[in-house]
Amino acid sequence: MKFHVLTIFPEFFGEILQHGVVGRAVRLGNVSVEVHNLRDWTTDKHKTVDDRVFGGGEGMLLKPEPVFAAVESILPERTADQKVILVSAQGKRFTQQVARRLVQSNEILLICGRYEGVDERVAEHLADEELSIGDFVLSGGELAAALMIDVIGRLVPGVVGNEASTVQESFSEDSDGRLALDCPQYTRPADFRGWTVPEVLLGGNHAAIRKWRRQAALEKTARNRPDLLEPNRTTEEAIT
Repeated sequence: MKFHVLTIFPEFFGEILQHGVVGRAVRLGNVSVEVHNLRDWTTDKHKTVDDRVFGGGEGMLLKPEPVFAAVESILPERTADQKVILVSAQGKRFTQQVARRLVQSNEILLICGRYEGVDERVAEHLADEELSIGDFVLSGGELAAALMIDVIGRLVPGVVGNEASTVQESFSEDSDGRLALDCPQYTRPADFRGWTVPEVLLGGNHAAIRKWRRQAALEKTARNRPDLLEPNRTTEEAIT
C-alpha cells in the first residue's frame, strides 16, 4: 500500500515514520509513504497557501488552487482504488472499521489541514472523504495523518507478524456483531502486590478462557465505552 501526505510541514514526518511496526513495514516494502510539500504547487514568489475567510472571521484558510493542483498532479488519473482523504476536525469519525475499509485501497492521499481549515470546495469536489480522529481540534492535520497511517498501515497483510492480532483487538466485532474493546490482558507474575490474575486464565481450559474473555471485554466496554454497546447503534453508525 502507498500513502501520500500533502502538508506544508513535510519535515514533521521525518522521524515519525521510521519507528515501530509501520517503520518496519516501510523498510520491508509492505508500505510506502511519500510526503509532498503543498508549497511546491503555489504560483507566487511567496509560495502562499492561505488567505482570509470570505464573510469575515478569525484565522486563515488553505486556498483551493494549490490543493487541487497537488492532488491532480500526484494522482493524475484517479481510480476507485486511489482515495483522497481530507483530515479535518469537521469530518466523520475515523474508526477501526473505517481503517479496515480503507486498507482495501491501493493508494491513499491524506490532505493535512492547517490554520482555520481548508476551503470547503476541497471537501465537496476533491476529497473522497473528510475524516476526523476525535472530538477535539489539533493545530494541524499532520499528527492525525500520521495516526491514520499507523492504524491503516498495520492492517496491510504482512505488516503485523501475527495477523490474527489485528482481528482480536479493540473495536473489532464480536460473534454477535457488537463492537467492543479488547478484553483485559495479564502477564507474569500471576500475583503482583496481592493483585492476582483471574484463575480461569491459569487453568488451561481454552473454552472457559474464551468465554471469560468475551464477558470481560463486554464488561470493560460497558465501563469505559458504553456508547459502543447502545442497543440501537448499528455497524454503519459505528463506522461513521
